[in-house]
Amino acid sequence: MFGPFRNEPLSDFSDPQNKAAMENALGHIEAEAKSARPHPLIIGGKPLKTAETFQTFNPSNPQQALGAFAKAGAADARLAIAAAEKAFPAWAAEPMQKRAEILRRAAELMRKYKFELSAVMTLEGGKNWVEADADTAEAIDFCEYYARDALNWAAGMAVSYYPGERNETFYAPLGVISVIPPWNFPCAILTGMTVAALVTGNTVCLKPSSETPLIGWKVAQILFEAGVPAGVLNFVPGPGATCGEELVVNPRVRAICFTGSKEVGLGIVEKAAKHQPGQKWIKRVVAEMGGKDTLIVDETADLDKAAMAAVTSAFGYQGQKCSACSRVVIVEDVYEKFVEKLLTHAGNITVGPVVDPGNYMGPVINAASLKKVLEYVAIGRKTAKVIHGGAKLELDGGYFVEPTIVDRVKPGSPLDQEEIFGPVLSLLRARDFDHALALANATEFGLTGGLISTSRERIERARREFFVGNLYVNRKITGALVGVQPFGGFNMSGTDSKAGGADYLGLFLQAKSYTERF
Repeated sequence: MFGPFRNEPLSDFSDPQNKAAMENALGHIEAEAKSARPHPLIIGGKPLKTAETFQTFNPSNPQQALGAFAKAGAADARLAIAAAEKAFPAWAAEPMQKRAEILRRAAELMRKYKFELSAVMTLEGGKNWVEADADTAEAIDFCEYYARDALNWAAGMAVSYYPGERNETFYAPLGVISVIPPWNFPCAILTGMTVAALVTGNTVCLKPSSETPLIGWKVAQILFEAGVPAGVLNFVPGPGATCGEELVVNPRVRAICFTGSKEVGLGIVEKAAKHQPGQKWIKRVVAEMGGKDTLIVDETADLDKAAMAAVTSAFGYQGQKCSACSRVVIVEDVYEKFVEKLLTHAGNITVGPVVDPGNYMGPVINAASLKKVLEYVAIGRKTAKVIHGGAKLELDGGYFVEPTIVDRVKPGSPLDQEEIFGPVLSLLRARDFDHALALANATEFGLTGGLISTSRERIERARREFFVGNLYVNRKITGALVGVQPFGGFNMSGTDSKAGGADYLGLFLQAKSYTERF
């Protein structure tokens, strides 16, 4: 049996040993990138080259290539699905305890390679040291938490006694699962979705984001080293239009686990719902999508706490989190005072290449993201008032933009309603708390939200009436911990799959009732 679950502690980079370890890991990954041959697909436990390859780059310095990868197409995806289908019966028959022990070994290996994994995300994903370290720690948490929780599911469902019969209800795996993770938490979310599917007895075709395939490769190698058998996990990086499409529509795929944008997620739901020739099940889709997340600040709030919560939630990892604070709704009695404190905190943010631990904000992920952010800034200049930042920064050719705050945002406008996925924070004025709550709920999303208040009545009302999957009071609205704050949202934020919670593994299982009469 395993001991109690505890969240992985974060690294203290003020410790000279940790700082040196991270610097060495960064140097190692850069040296490795210069000498490495293209990374192959891994299908049925065997490396597979492809005619086409693609590269991954450092968004702080797009001239720096970090690795080449075999480019999987639809035919390669079909091979991976066939390999996963072949491996499924034997893997499904393994005891849950054995599969859980593999996850525990994976967690130990991640601790061993912790700084290397974090260094990859700093270089490939533009995460500062602290954000990268937290991403790695969360991946470890998913392995440890799901390993333990799997044993609870192995016990089956409690049923009533009936004389003369043996009755039980147990949980069986689904089959082949396509795992399609995002680039913004390329270690944690990729690991969490993959190991949840694996520990419950399913086989996996893993298509990492084309923006961050290197961290996906590293995680896959750790899982193989931990004992995941050939064919049980298949690594198939490639374009969404070919490889990804096949992983969704193929009739042999039983379920799709996806994290990403609303648009792509809804497309997957629609395609998965269409019955394909030879398909004998209704495909299950686990979709975690976007957000337009709001922090409410009322007139009773500690305004310093509120300003710090807003800045941290809005500009951590350049606002590239589905949970990021995109709007602050402020009761008008404290509006000006709050904005003054907000600007002070925002003015302390440093922007630049995140190999330097002194830089809090790094680049956005790619040129398209930079273009999108600047387009929203332009909308802000025309329809509202940009009161901080908003400029592109010319630093080593990287995709850098200043943290941006837009005042006088109109309810219902694009800056109020649309997910930007970048460092742009919109400010809205509310007449009172009732109005603030109405503005916060006036969006198609429902992922995270927060309230800064000292009023118990307001806090209880927010608990009941603020319609989000994760609500935070008197703190930042990002940084959910596995096992502590199960994560997932309502409405267009997804299927309310609570990652890191006790019901998550049930999404990868199906119940079977068994009766034997004496």
